[in-house]
Amino acid sequence: MSRVAASIDVPGLASEAESLWYDPIRWAAWIDGFKSVASLADGWPAEGRLVWDSHPGGRGRVLERVTAYEARVGQTLSVEDERLRGTQRVAFAPAGDHVTVTLELQYELKERTPATRIVDLLFIRRQVEASLQRTLAGFARERRGDLEWEAPESR
Repeated sequence: MSRVAASIDVPGLASEAESLWYDPIRWAAWIDGFKSVASLADGWPAEGRLVWDSHPGGRGRVLERVTAYEARVGQTLSVEDERLRGTQRVAFAPAGDHVTVTLELQYELKERTPATRIVDLLFIRRQVEASLQRTLAGFARERRGDLEWEAPESR
Protein backbone atom coordinates (compact mmCIF):
# COMPACT_ATOMS: atom_id res chain seq x y z
CA MET A 1 0.00 0.00 0.00
CA SER A 2 1.33 3.42 -0.92
CA ARG A 3 0.63 6.50 1.18
CA VAL A 4 0.63 10.18 0.27
CA ALA A 5 -0.48 13.15 2.32
CA ALA A 6 -0.64 16.92 2.12
CA SER A 7 -1.66 19.65 4.57
CA ILE A 8 -2.57 23.30 4.40
CA ASP A 9 -3.58 25.98 6.90
CA VAL A 10 -6.80 27.85 6.18
CA PRO A 11 -8.23 30.78 8.13
CA GLY A 12 -11.23 30.41 10.39
CA LEU A 13 -12.85 27.73 12.46
CA ALA A 14 -12.83 23.98 11.85
CA SER A 15 -16.62 24.08 11.53
CA GLU A 16 -16.34 26.66 8.72
CA ALA A 17 -13.69 24.67 6.87
CA GLU A 18 -15.70 21.49 7.31
CA SER A 19 -18.85 23.15 5.98
CA LEU A 20 -17.05 24.07 2.76
CA TRP A 21 -15.33 20.66 2.46
CA TYR A 22 -18.61 18.76 2.53
CA ASP A 23 -20.60 21.12 0.26
CA PRO A 24 -21.13 19.25 -3.04
CA ILE A 25 -22.21 22.39 -4.87
CA ARG A 26 -18.74 23.86 -4.32
CA TRP A 27 -16.56 20.81 -5.11
CA ALA A 28 -15.99 21.70 -8.76
CA ALA A 29 -14.29 24.91 -7.64
CA TRP A 30 -11.50 23.19 -5.75
CA ILE A 31 -11.28 19.38 -6.07
CA ASP A 32 -8.58 18.50 -8.58
CA GLY A 33 -10.13 16.95 -11.68
CA PHE A 34 -13.69 17.02 -10.36
CA LYS A 35 -16.39 17.47 -13.00
CA SER A 36 -19.75 16.47 -11.52
CA VAL A 37 -21.64 14.43 -8.94
CA ALA A 38 -23.31 11.32 -10.40
CA SER A 39 -24.97 10.36 -7.10
CA LEU A 40 -24.80 11.36 -3.47
CA ALA A 41 -26.54 9.41 -0.71
CA ASP A 42 -28.62 11.04 1.98
CA GLY A 43 -26.67 11.33 5.20
CA TRP A 44 -23.48 12.60 3.59
CA PRO A 45 -20.91 13.35 5.03
CA ALA A 46 -21.62 11.13 8.05
CA GLU A 47 -22.61 8.08 6.03
CA GLY A 48 -23.39 6.86 2.57
CA ARG A 49 -21.82 6.79 -0.83
CA LEU A 50 -20.71 9.41 -3.34
CA VAL A 51 -20.14 8.73 -7.02
CA TRP A 52 -18.49 11.46 -9.07
CA ASP A 53 -16.96 11.88 -12.51
CA SER A 54 -13.73 13.56 -13.42
CA HIS A 55 -12.95 15.63 -16.49
CA PRO A 56 -11.88 13.67 -19.62
CA GLY A 57 -8.39 12.23 -19.20
CA GLY A 58 -8.75 12.20 -15.41
CA ARG A 59 -9.69 9.53 -12.91
CA GLY A 60 -12.92 8.55 -14.66
CA ARG A 61 -15.75 7.56 -12.35
CA VAL A 62 -14.80 7.75 -8.67
CA LEU A 63 -16.66 5.82 -5.95
CA GLU A 64 -16.37 6.97 -2.34
CA ARG A 65 -18.03 5.34 0.68
CA VAL A 66 -17.93 6.80 4.19
CA THR A 67 -16.30 4.43 6.67
CA ALA A 68 -15.85 6.91 9.55
CA TYR A 69 -16.91 10.45 10.35
CA GLU A 70 -16.59 12.76 13.34
CA ALA A 71 -17.88 16.32 13.14
CA ARG A 72 -15.13 18.96 13.28
CA VAL A 73 -12.50 16.21 13.24
CA GLY A 74 -12.70 14.52 9.85
CA GLN A 75 -13.90 11.77 7.57
CA THR A 76 -12.53 8.48 6.25
CA LEU A 77 -13.60 7.12 2.89
CA SER A 78 -13.14 3.92 0.98
CA VAL A 79 -12.24 5.14 -2.54
CA GLU A 80 -11.98 3.48 -5.92
CA ASP A 81 -11.47 4.66 -9.46
CA GLU A 82 -10.38 3.02 -12.71
CA ARG A 83 -6.75 2.67 -11.61
CA LEU A 84 -6.65 2.46 -7.82
CA ARG A 85 -8.48 1.60 -4.62
CA GLY A 86 -7.73 2.72 -1.12
CA THR A 87 -8.60 4.81 1.89
CA GLN A 88 -8.78 8.61 1.94
CA ARG A 89 -8.85 10.67 5.11
CA VAL A 90 -9.45 14.35 5.68
CA ALA A 91 -8.67 15.81 9.10
CA PHE A 92 -9.40 19.26 10.53
CA ALA A 93 -7.08 20.40 13.34
CA PRO A 94 -7.94 23.78 14.93
CA ALA A 95 -4.93 25.99 15.68
CA GLY A 96 -5.91 29.42 17.00
CA ASP A 97 -7.28 31.58 14.18
CA HIS A 98 -6.85 28.88 11.54
CA VAL A 99 -7.36 25.18 10.94
CA THR A 100 -4.88 22.73 9.47
CA VAL A 101 -6.54 20.53 6.86
CA THR A 102 -4.73 17.27 6.12
CA LEU A 103 -5.66 15.05 3.21
CA GLU A 104 -4.19 11.55 3.08
CA LEU A 105 -4.60 8.71 0.60
CA GLN A 106 -3.43 5.14 1.15
CA TYR A 107 -3.83 3.26 -2.10
CA GLU A 108 -2.97 0.25 -4.17
CA LEU A 109 -2.88 0.14 -7.93
CA LYS A 110 -5.32 -2.25 -9.54
CA GLU A 111 -3.02 -3.22 -12.40
CA ARG A 112 -0.03 -5.10 -11.00
CA THR A 113 3.10 -5.96 -12.94
CA PRO A 114 6.65 -6.75 -11.83
CA ALA A 115 7.46 -3.05 -12.35
CA THR A 116 4.45 -1.67 -10.43
CA ARG A 117 6.37 -0.82 -7.25
CA ILE A 118 9.08 1.14 -9.02
CA VAL A 119 6.65 2.91 -11.36
CA ASP A 120 4.52 3.86 -8.37
CA LEU A 121 7.53 5.11 -6.42
CA LEU A 122 9.01 7.14 -9.28
CA PHE A 123 5.93 8.45 -11.07
CA ILE A 124 2.45 7.68 -9.77
CA ARG A 125 2.99 8.59 -6.12
CA ARG A 126 4.27 12.03 -7.15
CA GLN A 127 1.23 12.58 -9.37
CA VAL A 128 -1.17 11.53 -6.61
CA GLU A 129 0.57 13.77 -4.07
CA ALA A 130 0.49 16.71 -6.51
CA SER A 131 -3.24 16.14 -6.98
CA LEU A 132 -3.81 16.26 -3.20
CA GLN A 133 -1.78 19.47 -3.03
CA ARG A 134 -3.78 21.06 -5.87
CA THR A 135 -7.01 20.07 -4.13
CA LEU A 136 -5.89 21.65 -0.86
CA ALA A 137 -4.58 24.79 -2.58
CA GLY A 138 -7.93 25.19 -4.35
CA PHE A 139 -9.74 24.60 -1.07
CA ALA A 140 -7.68 27.29 0.65
CA ARG A 141 -8.39 29.79 -2.17
CA GLU A 142 -12.11 29.03 -1.92
CA ARG A 143 -12.04 29.42 1.87
CA ARG A 144 -10.19 32.75 1.70
CA GLY A 145 -12.76 33.91 -0.87
CA ASP A 146 -15.53 33.04 1.58
CA LEU A 147 -13.90 35.20 4.24
CA GLU A 148 -13.50 38.12 1.86
CA TRP A 149 -17.17 37.81 0.93
CA GLU A 150 -18.30 37.55 4.57
CA ALA A 151 -16.30 40.52 5.85
CA PRO A 152 -15.34 43.03 3.15
CA GLU A 153 -12.86 45.65 4.26
CA SER A 154 -14.44 48.92 5.23
CA ARG A 155 -13.27 51.98 3.36
